[in-house]
Amino acid sequence: MADTHKEWLERLEAESRKKQELFMNDIAAKLRHPRMTEKPQHPFRGSPDFWKAFEWSVEERIEAFTDNFLSVGGHVARLETMEEAKRFMVEKAEEMSAKYVIRQNQPELADLDLEGALPESQVSVWNTDPGQYWRARAAEADFGIVIADHAVAYTGSVTVLSAEHKGRSVSLLPTVLIIIIPVDRLKTRLGEVLSAFDEAGRENLPAGIHFISGPSRSSDIENDLTIGVHGPGIVYALLVG
Repeated sequence: MADTHKEWLERLEAESRKKQELFMNDIAAKLRHPRMTEKPQHPFRGSPDFWKAFEWSVEERIEAFTDNFLSVGGHVARLETMEEAKRFMVEKAEEMSAKYVIRQNQPELADLDLEGALPESQVSVWNTDPGQYWRARAAEADFGIVIADHAVAYTGSVTVLSAEHKGRSVSLLPTVLIIIIPVDRLKTRLGEVLSAFDEAGRENLPAGIHFISGPSRSSDIENDLTIGVHGPGIVYALLVG
C-alpha cells in the first residue's frame, strides 16, 4: 500500500512538472525570448552612484511633489508661514462644517491654537486623556491634522512616524487628512529618507513608519476603484516655508 501511494505521488509530481515546463515554454515563446534556466546575476546592490548623487533644487522638489500628489487625487497648497497654514485649516474646517477635529500632540501644532480658532469644532489632541479611547475618537473625526516627518518629491510621498504623542490613527481614520510639510523636510529621493532609518539602527526605529501618497485608493475587488475605504478620501498637503 505504501509503495502504491508513493508511486501515485511520484506520478503526480511528474505530471505537474511536465505541465510547468509546457507553461513556461509557452510564456517564453510568446515573449520571443529563450527560456531562462538560471537566475540572473546581480553584481551590484542598492542604488547606483549616479542616483545617490541625483538631487533637485528646492523649487524643482516642490514642483515634482505637487505634480505627483495631484496626479493621484490629492490636494496641495503652497504656503509661506505656519500662520497661513492655520488660516487654511480653519477655512477648510468651516467650509466643510467639521464637528470633530483630531491632531497630533506636537509643539508646532500646539502653537497654532486650533482649539481657540475653531470654537464650533471639538478639537482633540492625541493621547492627552488616559481615559479616552483614542482610536474611536480618531474614527469619528472629520479632520485629522499631522506634521510630516519627511516627504519625497520623486514619488510624491509623505512619511509620518508613529509615537506615543502622534498615533497612526490620526492620519488613517479621519475623513479628511491635512498634512503640514515643512519645505526643509522635502527630499528628492526616497533613499534619502530610508537611509536615515538604516543609519539610526534597529533599536532607534519608531513604532511605525507610514508612507502616504494621496487619498486612500482601493481597486482590488473586480477592478472597481473606490476612494476612502482604507483611509481618508480627501488629503491636503500643505507645503510650508
